[in-house]
Amino acid sequence: MLTLPLGVRIFVALDPVDMRKSFDGLAALVQHRLGLDPLSGHLVLFRNKRGNLMKLIFYDRCGYTIIFRRLERGTFQLPEGAIQAEVDLGQLAMILEGIDLRSAVRRLRYSRDQDRPRENPIPPISFRT
Repeated sequence: MLTLPLGVRIFVALDPVDMRKSFDGLAALVQHRLGLDPLSGHLVLFRNKRGNLMKLIFYDRCGYTIIFRRLERGTFQLPEGAIQAEVDLGQLAMILEGIDLRSAVRRLRYSRDQDRPRENPIPPISFRT
């Protein structure tokens, strides 16, 4: 299980990638094909053409890390899009387990509406000098 700090985003490269690529090759794909900074610390997921291999690359303060995953049966199902997609940690866990995101049902959850003003806003604190 991965524990990610706040602010880390997870990107999925939707085009198939040659799985012989390692640290430098995948970092170059992150920069040139996806237009992202490979040193940002964000996670980027790559899949091969057959769909049974997946590599996850990210950079932390010590260097690059690659996590390599192979499914013995079946394929990884990625979200749909043009070049890349962004997923959350729950979706990443389902992808790595080989679960098809199209068949997964997300139940409604409470989320605070950020656009609606609060009825009783808390006044800002002011200090007298």
